Amino acid sequence: MKLSVWAKKQGVSYRTAWQYFKDGKLPVRATQLPSGTVVVEEPEESRVVNKVAVYARVSSSDQKNDLITQLDRISQFANASGHQVAIAVSEVGSGLNGKRPKLLKLLEDQTIDLIIVEHRDRFTRFGFEYIEAAMKAQGRKILVMDCRELEDDLVRDMTEVLTSFCARLYGRRAAKRKAALAIEAMKSNE
Repeated sequence: MKLSVWAKKQGVSYRTAWQYFKDGKLPVRATQLPSGTVVVEEPEESRVVNKVAVYARVSSSDQKNDLITQLDRISQFANASGHQVAIAVSEVGSGLNGKRPKLLKLLEDQTIDLIIVEHRDRFTRFGFEYIEAAMKAQGRKILVMDCRELEDDLVRDMTEVLTSFCARLYGRRAAKRKAALAIEAMKSNE
C-alpha cells in the first residue's frame, strides 16, 4: 500500500510518516519506487493461512456420536469460510483436564496456522484467553465457530468458577450439569 494510505490507517499525518521513512524509523518495511512513491508492505496479520486444523471434543464416551457430528459441522464451516482442512482432531475428555494428549499435540505443532473449534468450552473450560494469546504471539490463531455462548463476561466467569467447584465436589462428569442447576436456581431466586 502507498505510504499515504498507511499513514491514514495509523492515524498519523503523511508528513510524519514520510519523516519516519526518511529517518529509517518506520515500524514496517517500505521501499521507494523510482517514481518516488513509497510502498509499505502489508502487516503480518494479513498473511495467508497455510495449514488449518479442526478440533472437536466431548466429555464422555457415550457422546461419541455427537463427536462425529461436531467434527462434521466444524469441517463444513471451515470449507464454507474458504479454509482447506489439513488435520481433523477429535477427543473424548473433560474440558477441565489439562492433559488431553491430542490437544497438546495439536498446540505443539507450529506448522498449524489456524485451529477451528465449535465453542470455546469444547477447546478448554479455563484459560482460553491465555492459549489464544500464546498462539497469537507465534503468528497463529484460534477461530471459534459459534461465539454466542455467553455474552456477559461476569456470567461466563461465574459459570466457570461454579463448574470448577462442582467438579471437585461431585466429580468431573457431573460438574457441568450441577453448575447449570446452580445457575438456574440463582436465576429463579431473582
